[in-house]
Amino acid sequence: MTVTQSLRPGEQPASRDAGFLSILWRKLLYDTRLSSLAVLVVIFLLSLVPVLRLMATAIAPGGEVDLTAFASRLSSPAVIRATFNTLDTSFFGALLALVIGAPFAVALSMTDLPGRRTLGFLLLLPLMIAPQVMALSWLHLFGPSSTLLGAFNLSPRPGTVNPLLGRNGIILLYAIQHAPIIFITLRAGLMRVPRDLVEAARSSGSSPLRVLLTIILPMVRPYIVAATALAFVSGVGNFGIPALLGMPVNYLTLTTLIYQRISSFGPSVLPQVAALSVLIAILALLGVTLQALALRRAGHRFTVGTPARFTLGSWRLPLALLGWVAISFMLILPVLALVTTALIPSFGVPLNWATLTFSNFEEVLFRQASTNRAFRNSTMLAGGTALLLAFGAIPLAIGLERFSRLSQRLLHGMIELPYALPGIVLAIACILLFLRPLPMVGSLYATPWIILAAYLMRFFALAMKPVTAAIGQMSRDLDEAAAVSGAYPLRRMMTIIAPLAAPAAFAGALLVFMSAFNELTVSALLWSSGNETLGVVLFSLEEAGLGTQAAAIAVTTIVIVVGLLLLLDRLGRRLPAGVLPWR
Repeated sequence: MTVTQSLRPGEQPASRDAGFLSILWRKLLYDTRLSSLAVLVVIFLLSLVPVLRLMATAIAPGGEVDLTAFASRLSSPAVIRATFNTLDTSFFGALLALVIGAPFAVALSMTDLPGRRTLGFLLLLPLMIAPQVMALSWLHLFGPSSTLLGAFNLSPRPGTVNPLLGRNGIILLYAIQHAPIIFITLRAGLMRVPRDLVEAARSSGSSPLRVLLTIILPMVRPYIVAATALAFVSGVGNFGIPALLGMPVNYLTLTTLIYQRISSFGPSVLPQVAALSVLIAILALLGVTLQALALRRAGHRFTVGTPARFTLGSWRLPLALLGWVAISFMLILPVLALVTTALIPSFGVPLNWATLTFSNFEEVLFRQASTNRAFRNSTMLAGGTALLLAFGAIPLAIGLERFSRLSQRLLHGMIELPYALPGIVLAIACILLFLRPLPMVGSLYATPWIILAAYLMRFFALAMKPVTAAIGQMSRDLDEAAAVSGAYPLRRMMTIIAPLAAPAAFAGALLVFMSAFNELTVSALLWSSGNETLGVVLFSLEEAGLGTQAAAIAVTTIVIVVGLLLLLDRLGRRLPAGVLPWR
């Protein structure tokens, strides 16, 4: 019996000696079910496998479910105290972030405040800058060795305890770090308030303040709840700030407790820290669920119209000045404190023309082997993660379009799971996954590959979001016309979809690179000798008392992040709406 193979338009007959990979590639191109299966496999490996492995170790460390042991690990006094500290600082930090971010959201999205775009850009910088860098800048601003305050004879007396150490400092830094989350989320809700409602209330004699309090804020209440929940979740998973502000005075949160136990006892305490990680994950997922429920209600409250706008009149300049004062206190002064600290030879030396030196920058950038290695490792790991995710995001986003709307929502939720979970939870999951040797490749533990794998899982959602938005806004006419003309799927993807989605993929790659370049939460538990990252080296230098060198690293990373953000801003016109929240 003779078997003939039917060819799709544009498909060439396969040669008899075609290899297995060639045949598999063709099947992925033409078989919709197989390509959909490939998308599911990628999402399963990057999103669900680490979570399932973590749950298995926490609940069934010996292969059998043991909830009694799980509960006992979470009921020790140290864990209860760390849990209370985590909830306390995260809750009040989120409330203070709401106090800071909400006025900015109203002023920058609903008024004619001058310099709105610049203020929005600067307000978002604390979110883009690593938490440990923000904590370091504030420590150097208000510490007894503050170079900036010392130049004006305002620094505390020598021997004075830094006022930022402990609970209050953590809450303040959480608020500043997470105020941009409040701003981004609440701004999205305020932009949906129709102008007609505001104009009707104004024509009835209501003052702008009364309209804001009685109409606008009640309408965006779900966004307020969602924003506060997201800020709370970010506080639960934050490691850099409590590590620098809490650990020196033994004020431990769940993330720093995990770090201390792993650092002290190594892999032998993995079942214990897995249980703690599950506890953190539960707290984070509760916050994410609250955020999702709040935004789900928001979609039914009103329809999108022309955004409302208030005219400030004579209040424009005073309110703009107030905004710049707030930005100066939250961002500019701490960064200046870092810069001045990096320009002196050692702590306690006043900054003047005679003592000004660039030796700290020379040391960390050119002389010191560990910092040179850290810059190289962070650049390669962040760059490799960005490239892999940028190239993979387009075909994955195309594959997701083949699923139903309900399936797409479920799959997007799975993709965002590793990013929603605290980084230290993902790090523990990766240790559990890669501690034992894998077939053909061996163990990835104590190698740079485990950090790369963790970064791919962590920032998968960050790369997918702009690409998914871009492909979702594309017209299907061009793709359908090319298919009718005989172009096979790969050709259509390379010549039609990829060029149109390339700016979004590039923007996603830059966001991934910025996030991974100087992160600490994931790599703090995964680094090994020779595989240090910038976040780890900065933390180690500060712990070792080499604060001027740590400040030089921090200033360098801030310059790189700001440069990349400016590059993203230049691309803003070619990106889907909402990718850059300050535009």
